[in-house]
Amino acid sequence: MRGVILAGGTGSRLHPCTHVTNKHLLPVYDKPMIFHPIETLKTLGVTDILIVTGGNSIGDFMQLLGSGENLGVKFTYKIQDKPMGIAHALLLAEDFSKGDKVVVVLGDNVFDNAKIPTFSAADNDKAVIFMKEVDDPERFGVATVDEVGQVLGIEEKPKQPKSNYAVTGLYVYPPDVYEFIRTLAPSARGELEITDVNNFYIKNGRMCAVKLDGFWSDAGTFPSLMRASNFLWSKAEDARNS
Repeated sequence: MRGVILAGGTGSRLHPCTHVTNKHLLPVYDKPMIFHPIETLKTLGVTDILIVTGGNSIGDFMQLLGSGENLGVKFTYKIQDKPMGIAHALLLAEDFSKGDKVVVVLGDNVFDNAKIPTFSAADNDKAVIFMKEVDDPERFGVATVDEVGQVLGIEEKPKQPKSNYAVTGLYVYPPDVYEFIRTLAPSARGELEITDVNNFYIKNGRMCAVKLDGFWSDAGTFPSLMRASNFLWSKAEDARNS
């Protein structure tokens, strides 16, 4: 499999810090934010990684990360000219993926990598989402799940969520994902929505859902950035004291 880190966007919820830098270069505890999704992909055995970001920031990412050799990975970089959504950014990975499955992670997501469940990549026809039970599901895409745990659908940031299961920013897609993205029309936000992509696979019986028990948080707001930093600090302290 190949990996894609989506690190574009304006970072408006982190203004004024993001007036001068891309949010994925801000520190989360002791490392720039972008290092954490890199470690997530490495945990899943993925070392060939595409980073998609805006044109104003790509030089900063290249200066920080280089070829990836020092991190045990190989980086490719692509520019997303306009912030037109997660699905639009993923479309830029089509040539890079070369017909392989892709593991996609949002660049502001922080996971307890040691507790990410393994999943089968053998079925090339299935997509995978990773869900986490949260207290504030209205901030995320929310999965509706039946009594046996089957995902029935996903709503994007609903005002009245039907469950507490947030869809995290970690996905696996089969090679035909790009064909479907090209059929999408922009949402009311003017973006190509990843929720529409996920619902396509759910509707066609081609979605697997994995529930996360370990820590997960985005780091795209000041409270969530602090929450992610505190978790990583606590984990480092536990390791030092063990």
